[in-house]
This record gives sequence, structure tokens and C-alpha cells, in this order.
Amino acid sequence: MTAPWLVGLDVDGTILLQDETMSPGVPEAIARVREAGHVVTIATGRSWMATRRYVEELGLTAEYVVCSNGAVTMRRDGDEWERWHVETFDPTPVLALLQERLPDARYMVELGSGQRLFTEQLDDWTLDGGRQVDFEELGALPVSRIVVVSPGHDEDDFHRLVADAGLNEVSYAIGWTAWLDIAPQGVDKGTALERVRDELGLDAARVLVAGDGRNDIGMFGWARSGGGRAVAMGQAPVEVKDAAGEITADVEQGGLASALDTLPAPAQVDAGE
Repeated sequence: MTAPWLVGLDVDGTILLQDETMSPGVPEAIARVREAGHVVTIATGRSWMATRRYVEELGLTAEYVVCSNGAVTMRRDGDEWERWHVETFDPTPVLALLQERLPDARYMVELGSGQRLFTEQLDDWTLDGGRQVDFEELGALPVSRIVVVSPGHDEDDFHRLVADAGLNEVSYAIGWTAWLDIAPQGVDKGTALERVRDELGLDAARVLVAGDGRNDIGMFGWARSGGGRAVAMGQAPVEVKDAAGEITADVEQGGLASALDTLPAPAQVDAGE
């Protein structure tokens, strides 16, 4: 096979069900795609600490993995991984706006080094090596992301907050468990995957990405702009489906596996050369 595809997959709601078990048929479908010679990687809002286990469980051999909504790209170095490309920004103006509007929220920042600082612990956060700090210390260093969880607020509340606070100066996404994830301006999963694609020398038209969240919209636009494929999960919000070129079944029904099974086998790829 002379022209592999680059396959970038969201994790939560795409690979994983809400209880963090695998979507039906996904491990087997990923294995088939890998064995066909395609490059399969992850593009997630999760930190590397919360992503690595799935890279290993799925037997992924890709050289690069995109984390933190594109702010962090990891590169394999033998049996270890290095933080190959990290985007950061000054969090102080954003934190000031958020604290004014959400004084009771729980906050976490991820430093360029990968260390996490947080105001209060939350079960959904992976905090190995993290440190609890006062709110003021969150802004002491540049960060690659800010994560906000506010009890009693839903996605609509977060969208109003973003508009009221003028957070258009940074990129943001609403997580599937209704938290606000803020990244450097102009950074998303698509910008990181483009860097990976360019580094690997792969054809922009041989890209398939799949996801279910608002933080996948940038990735969808990137894939489609190069002639590639963008697949939204069946349970995705309307605006996410509108950004995709294709819609598959819900995550509970193994929608990702169905989408992956449409990729060409080696003989089919060769025949098209």
C-alpha cells in the first residue's frame, strides 16, 4: 500500500461510552484499520495522562497523539513519549472574567509541562502529580488549557457565559459532561492534526476524523477543507452534525466501528493509485 490514510479519533462519546467502556466493535475495527497500513491516532480534549491508557489498550502504533484539544501533541520516543509541540497562553485575563461570573466553580489549569493545578478535586479529572492551589496561583505561569466546572450550570449557561465574557479571544469547547475547556486562540484538534499530517507527509485528501462534540468542529472543518472525511457520531449536537460531511450511528450502537469499516483495504488503495 502506497497511500495510507490518517485517522484521527475523538475519545469520549466516540471510542468510549459514558461508563468508559469501549463502544461496540471499536477495538476490532481499529485493529483492522491499523493492519491495513493506515495511521490511527487519537485527537482528544483529555490530557496525555488521561489518554495514554487508551493508546496502549487499543494497540495504537502512531508516532503522534493529539491531546488537550490540540494544545499538546505527544511524540513517541522509543518506549516513552515526549511533549513534541505545546501551545500556551496567559490565563490571567480569562481567569479574572470567569471568577467574576462563576465564583463557586472548580478550576483547573494545565501547565506547558503537563502538570495540573486545581482549586478543588473532581472525580472526573486525572490529577496524578497535580497540586491543589489557591485561585490566584492558577495564573502564575502560561497554561495550555483552563478547565471550569460549575455545579448547577448546564451547556446553555456556559454558552451564555462565553458570549457575555467575550471569550472569543481564546478557543473554547463545552465538554460532554458540561464543563468549559479553554485553549489558546486558534488552536484546536485540526491545527494539531495538520501539523502531524505535514510531519508524516500524508495526503490531505486521505484523512478521516470522527467525533461527537463541539470541540470536534474545528477538526471537521480542517479535514473537509483538504478533501478528507469528517464523521459525526449519531448522538452529536445538531451544530456538530452540520459541520461534518457524514453521520454514523450512536456510540452505543458502534457508530465508529461502522465508519472505520468504510476505509479501503490495502488492495483497494493500490488499485486506485
